[in-house]
Amino acid sequence: MLAPVAWRTPPRHYGPWERVTSLLTEGLVGRGVDVTLFATGDSVTAATLDWVVPRGYADDDTVDGRISEAIHVGHALERSGDFDLVHNHLDWLPLAMAGGWRAPMVTTIHGFSGPKILPAYRAGRSAYVSISDADRSPQLDYIATIHHGIDMAEFAPRAVSDDSLVVFGRIHPDKGTAEAIAIARRSGRPLTICGPIHDAEYFAAQVEPELGPDVQYLGSVEPHERSRILGNAAVLLHPIAFPEPFGLSVIEAMACGTPVVAYRRGSMAEVIDDGVTGFAVADQDAAVAAVAIAATLDRAVVRETAERRFGVDRMVTEYLAVYDRILQRPPMQSA
Repeated sequence: MLAPVAWRTPPRHYGPWERVTSLLTEGLVGRGVDVTLFATGDSVTAATLDWVVPRGYADDDTVDGRISEAIHVGHALERSGDFDLVHNHLDWLPLAMAGGWRAPMVTTIHGFSGPKILPAYRAGRSAYVSISDADRSPQLDYIATIHHGIDMAEFAPRAVSDDSLVVFGRIHPDKGTAEAIAIARRSGRPLTICGPIHDAEYFAAQVEPELGPDVQYLGSVEPHERSRILGNAAVLLHPIAFPEPFGLSVIEAMACGTPVVAYRRGSMAEVIDDGVTGFAVADQDAAVAAVAIAATLDRAVVRETAERRFGVDRMVTEYLAVYDRILQRPPMQSA
């Protein structure tokens, strides 16, 4: 299992790719699969941990992330002949080394940074798994779409919430933090903002000046706080300005029984059951109208739907089926 090394696996705060990698790794170990996790040295796992990068480069400004990733991937490449299968969660770099891997590879595409990245995927000899149908590129062939799963035991459902709204994720125009503030104010509800600042200028210009009694920013919260914060809210806002590949915070909110109002971009119409777990809407006006209705949805049904669609066991089962299909293929031929 080849994890990213921006953060620890699992991450202490932000790190959605590392979080999914961890959930899948631990789920596979729980099913009796012999897994070696290539991740940072401070990672926590029941699998066999192998590492050359001591800690995540996003937590250490003395290192170059490109170098950390190259050393990390090179180490896994050197050991690849020891394994039946390599599962890549590290984007394009392992694909650029396609000729050197001595085991078949499957790559979970956690999202494309842009069209310029596609040549690496077209050249890579790997089976590809998309995390939503919406995030598929017509230039690639896929073996499956597998929606992310989460450990439902980490999220305590709440039957009753307060009247507040919450927005969870990196502070960036893509995530629509300032848009969420406008929706909350028009709805007459307080807003809690959680997430790391990924665009300091945007935060300083459009978010920080709006903070006050009705809009609070809590920073990047630890995993054990997520359940309480998400569960206390009446609705999670997700007014994204880009085609969201999946959206972990959306299903984490649902796991707490908290419905979601999101802009209908990327995977949102795929992840949200309209009128059941929330609403995928077109714009700010529709979002303001949807908040009042979403707050009345049955929180027990929201939780039950999340359990059925996004539990970690379902994700593990679907990946095991993909592994079986790959291992039944003829061995990869050398270039």
